[in-house]
Amino acid sequence: MKPETPTIAVDVMGSDLGPEEIIIGIKKALSEDKSDFGIIVVGGEETITPMLLRHNLIREPRVRVYNASEVIGMDEKPIQAIKTKKDSSMMRAIEIVKLGTADAVLSCGNTGALMAGGTIKLRTMRGIERPALGTVIPGKTKNFIFIDVGASPDPKPESLVDNAILGANYARIALGVKNPRVGLLSNGTEDGKGNMLVQTAHRLFKAQEGVINYGGLLEGFNLFDGHFDVVVCDGFTGNVVLKSLESSVRMFKEIIKEEVCKSWLSKAGMFLAMGAFRRMKKRLPVDKFSGAPLLGLNGLVVKAHGSSNRRQIAGAIEITLRCLRKKMNDRIAEDVANLASAREQNKIAAERAESNLSGGK
Repeated sequence: MKPETPTIAVDVMGSDLGPEEIIIGIKKALSEDKSDFGIIVVGGEETITPMLLRHNLIREPRVRVYNASEVIGMDEKPIQAIKTKKDSSMMRAIEIVKLGTADAVLSCGNTGALMAGGTIKLRTMRGIERPALGTVIPGKTKNFIFIDVGASPDPKPESLVDNAILGANYARIALGVKNPRVGLLSNGTEDGKGNMLVQTAHRLFKAQEGVINYGGLLEGFNLFDGHFDVVVCDGFTGNVVLKSLESSVRMFKEIIKEEVCKSWLSKAGMFLAMGAFRRMKKRLPVDKFSGAPLLGLNGLVVKAHGSSNRRQIAGAIEITLRCLRKKMNDRIAEDVANLASAREQNKIAAERAESNLSGGK
């Protein structure tokens, strides 16, 4: 592989479905994309080598194996885990990126450990105080980026402005939107709505409209209406919304299944509606956007769901490669520099205005 070839270190040991499902997902990604990219499979060599043999990947030139003797469990405390399990597949994958051997990490493992390990090892980009976890959410008319969904539960207002830049850059790459429209999640759309964090962030957003295409506040019941390409919130709110959404989807699936099984007439109706359900599934591209990047780090860290299947792993690899090939982090760095310049200009203007007021007394 050439030096500029994008390479992903995949932690294969953290999945709820086991390492073989991840390896099959890697094989699927390799078969769908014949271009020059690399995969470093990170995990217990004795465990994964027979699986690579079974799936004809052991001689695949784009695949390498990196041995790691430990695994961080889903129920382990993040900080303790990354300190005591330095030879875990997750931490070794992050270390590979830090050393420059790979460009991105993909893991289905412990979310807290991945975020903590990524932040400690790779550090945030210059001008970004905290990273943010962004994900693609299906909407009524179009998909949108929802950020932050769990990385920073109690951020400063300035961090929400950073999140807007991170989310907008991800929207350009994941959704193909040239000038993403950004909204701030609140409990109302009028000025003065929201808690102190939202109110302060709202003022900061409006002051940076030259850097951010800010469309204003939005309420929860307008979240899926398609008015915004990026929706920004704190990590606590975002995580609650995301988990509530996932729970609602599961609940409706269970209710539909229960009701359909109650009578032959219901089953016949379900059969007639299968075409509509298939069309609906196409509008909800869960597999395509199954990876959520931890944005704002010096290196790309992508979190896939713990129960991701092979199709979703292939989708996560695809979106990771797209971010690398489009040089997303370089674009973020450029926008952060523009934001810093705009903030400095606003500060100078405010100081001059204050000086003029003082001089006029």
